Amino acid sequence: MKLFFSAGEASGDVHGASLAREIKKIDPETEILGFGGNLMEESGVKLVRNYKNYNIMGVVDVLKNLRKIFQLLDDLTEIIRAEKPDLLILIDYPDFNWRLARRVKKFGVKILSYIPPSAWAWRKGRAKDCAAIADVFIAIFPFELPVYQATGAKIYFLGNPLVDTVKTSMSKDQARKFFGIKDSEQVILLMPGSRKQEIKLLLPPMLETAKLLPDKRFFLSVADGMEKLIDVKGLNIELVNSSRRYDLMQVADAAIATSGTVILEAALLNLPCVVLYKMNSLNFLIGKLLVDIKYFSLPNILADEEILPELLQNDVTPEKISAEVIKILENHAEIVGKLQSACSKLGEQGAAARVAKKILETAGDKS
Repeated sequence: MKLFFSAGEASGDVHGASLAREIKKIDPETEILGFGGNLMEESGVKLVRNYKNYNIMGVVDVLKNLRKIFQLLDDLTEIIRAEKPDLLILIDYPDFNWRLARRVKKFGVKILSYIPPSAWAWRKGRAKDCAAIADVFIAIFPFELPVYQATGAKIYFLGNPLVDTVKTSMSKDQARKFFGIKDSEQVILLMPGSRKQEIKLLLPPMLETAKLLPDKRFFLSVADGMEKLIDVKGLNIELVNSSRRYDLMQVADAAIATSGTVILEAALLNLPCVVLYKMNSLNFLIGKLLVDIKYFSLPNILADEEILPELLQNDVTPEKISAEVIKILENHAEIVGKLQSACSKLGEQGAAARVAKKILETAGDKS
């Protein structure tokens, strides 16, 4: 059996590595080639190209590097043509991966999409286009299925990998001791994200919120190298490396966070968040035209109700944020109960093993 993984960014490298390990457990003889990163390589994938050599972000960078990107597409297309894998597995990274898929489909390669494009939220017609190319889809959220099923696509939900990966390294008591948190203290965690634009737009109102809640203890999760760029002098805020965020999440009472996967990570650890999102005005207007969703945070989408408060654009003010924090603290038990119910829809542990099994079944199906 020969497989080819295509994962063009860090998150895809993590998923690809997990799948490769599980595939090797089931069938050690399976040969896995791929476009990915160091984690995939360490997990038994023979890399034909490393994504770090093509890590291009933003419209301007993409335009500057179009020749490099198309050369990569040409190279991978020819490698796949020569290797004749039993299955090409696309791991997220839609703009690049679906261009690759269209090319290799022409010479009869079977294709599986893991973490397919978010057609449930925007560009619903894209599901039909993708269904004409991929043979099988595996989604990581149950609400992704209907829009693809409507096209006749074979799509499965086999669980969400976060259920396995969101794990603390210490108990609650150990974490409270490690961070020096007293039983009488209420802890608020600030998570502004890692992208410069998010930090620029959302960190200032987060810091101002801390001034409005002087009786609370604040921690700010920061990525490596960000400590020197953030000034919290005069504020009751302690900086903590984001690698410790799961341990801090389990002992915090509430969080103020930029919308994204981190909101679901927090929910899995029973931590309610005030969810923020802000972008420049033009992008916001374009987004309103393209995106058709009631909620923008994953726990709310899973529950189909507003469990967590969502503040968007001009509503991202210290006054509104602090008011929502207080509401969370006052209704903490009820909110946590609803978060647990929403997260139960993500499935049981072992998603990667189930996906690996489906990959091998699909690759071996010659019908």
